[in-house]
Amino acid sequence: MRNATITRKTAETEISVEIAIDGSGLYDNQTGVGFFDHMLDQLARHSLIDMTVRCAGDLHVDDHHTVEDVGIALGQALSHAIGDKRGIRRYGACLLPMDDALVRAALDLSGRPYLVWNMDLPTAKIGTFDTELVREFFQAFSTHGGITLHVDALAGINSHHMAEAAFKAVARSLREALESDARKSDAIPSTKGSL
Repeated sequence: MRNATITRKTAETEISVEIAIDGSGLYDNQTGVGFFDHMLDQLARHSLIDMTVRCAGDLHVDDHHTVEDVGIALGQALSHAIGDKRGIRRYGACLLPMDDALVRAALDLSGRPYLVWNMDLPTAKIGTFDTELVREFFQAFSTHGGITLHVDALAGINSHHMAEAAFKAVARSLREALESDARKSDAIPSTKGSL
């Protein structure tokens, strides 16, 4: 079973994350940050990873610690759940349109974290949510999940659409990369023999 539960407690946040990679995209995410919850719901739904996130954070300061620390915990949960990566496809990519937005995501579950971020969101806020936190989430998620991740906005004029397209594109890429490779279900997808 490719499942994981991670708890993380700091002076700034207290987080519990449960994921099941081979789920159906069920979600129950409560961080106290409405737009972020909406994005986590998209991540679960389109990756087909069942996801439950609880976070009590220092929202009286701002949303930064909550968003970043949830990214850390989700990355750790993903890394734990996939184990030695035997039998997975490893790579995934998606070109995702959402109204005016067109976002490309490509990733490698390599164990070598690296984020390339080419998304200039046109506004500083989506409602009360700081748009710079979209990148902060994916930086934390890719670093702690051991993911090489490229995200590129190819078009877009609406920050909400662009951010949501990014979460959906990464989700669809994860779904592809985490799928079992029927032709090599017993092998580590690397010539090195480990990832």
